[in-house]
Amino acid sequence: MTRAQDDDDASVELMGMSIDRLDDERLLDEIFDAMHDREATERGGWVVTVDVGVLRHSAEDPELQALFAAADRRVAAGLQLVWASRMQGEPLPGRISGTPLALRIAARAADEGRRIFLLGGDPGAAEGAESMLQLRYPGLDVCGWSSGRVSLPVTDEELDELAARIEPAGPDLVLLAYGSPKQEYVARGLRERLPGVWLVGVGLGLGMLAGQIHDAPPWMHQLGVDWMHRLAKQPRRLAKRYLVDDLPFAAKMFASAALSRFSRRR
Repeated sequence: MTRAQDDDDASVELMGMSIDRLDDERLLDEIFDAMHDREATERGGWVVTVDVGVLRHSAEDPELQALFAAADRRVAAGLQLVWASRMQGEPLPGRISGTPLALRIAARAADEGRRIFLLGGDPGAAEGAESMLQLRYPGLDVCGWSSGRVSLPVTDEELDELAARIEPAGPDLVLLAYGSPKQEYVARGLRERLPGVWLVGVGLGLGMLAGQIHDAPPWMHQLGVDWMHRLAKQPRRLAKRYLVDDLPFAAKMFASAALSRFSRRR
C-alpha cells in the first residue's frame, strides 16, 4: 500500500495526529487489495483504531506519539473524532470501531478465502470469538488463536514467542485485542517479525464477539455515548479514565478544531 503523501485530502490532523480519511469500505479494499500483491511485495500493514483515549495518549506522550505514527493507517474509532473533524471543516467519512471492523474483516476474509488469527483479549475471548465468527461466516478460516499475555511495553522475548505461535498458522490477518497502547506495541513488534501479515487493532472486539463484554445498544453508538455504557458496567476501573482524563481532553480537542476552522477563515 502506498500512501499519497501529497494528497491534502488523504488525512485530517487532530491534536497532532494524522487520521486517515477512509470509510470502512475503502479501508477493507486497501487491506484486501494489498494481499493480492503480497507475493510480490512481501509486505503487510498495521491499522490503528483511534478513539479519544488513544488520541490523548498520543498528544501527551512523545513515545506513544511516535508509536502510533509508525502505523500504516490510523482511522477514527470514536465518534467524537468525527465530530471534531466536522467542526474543523475537514470531515472524516465516519467511525470505524473495533467490533464492527472485526466483523467486516471476517466477512470479507470468508468471501476471499483469507486466513485470520485472533490474538489477545481476556482468557476465553479469542476462543469464543473464533466459535462465533465461524458460526456466522461458515467459510471463514480462523487458522489460530491465542490469549497469550504480554507486558507493557511488550518485550522482545514475548514478541518472539507470539511470532512463533502465529507464523506456522500462515494467517493473512491478525486481529489484536490487547487494548491500547499494548496492542500497538505488539503490532509494531509483530510487523517486523511477520512482514507479510496485516495487523489490525480491535480493542475490546474479541471479548464482545465472545459475549464476555456486553456492548452498548445501537442508539448509544449512534449518539457517541457508548462509553457511558462501559462506565456504568465498570465504574471503579473506568471513572478516572473517562471522566477525569478523557472528557477534559475531548473538550480541548473540540476547542482546537473550532480554532483551526476560524483561523483558516481569517
